[in-house]
Amino acid sequence: MRTHHHVLPPRAGAGHLALDESELRQWGIDLGASCTPPIIISLTGELGAGKTTLAQSICAGYGVTEPVTSPTYNLVHRYEAPRSAVFHIDLYRLEKESDLTNIGWDEIIADRALVIVEWPERAGNRMPDGHLHIDLQYSADDPARRVLLAG
Repeated sequence: MRTHHHVLPPRAGAGHLALDESELRQWGIDLGASCTPPIIISLTGELGAGKTTLAQSICAGYGVTEPVTSPTYNLVHRYEAPRSAVFHIDLYRLEKESDLTNIGWDEIIADRALVIVEWPERAGNRMPDGHLHIDLQYSADDPARRVLLAG
């Protein structure tokens, strides 16, 4: 069983952060820059909370140069970066856990890659232990900010 590295940007600290969009993008870039493959990052939060924005920023910091778009309809997008391949997976449209086999889930998570998973709860028991989990929520105090919890 391989372990996945838990890496947080130097400014991340513990607990939660309240970030505006610019700060969220910079936090993601810092996280991407500090990632060492293999690493799996799961992103949760309501629709529109900023999961794809954060995924794009992580990819940019990791070295992906092509545009990163939401894989909502394709479920999986693969990108190249200097350190490894990057898989951006959106499981929102997944109907059942067994559908993971059809998208090559086992091969993707076994790859020496950066794997970013939106809606990881849809993977059920097949989501590996030891991944970095990030939850984004709307701030009750300021609708322009997102509360980020990482752990």
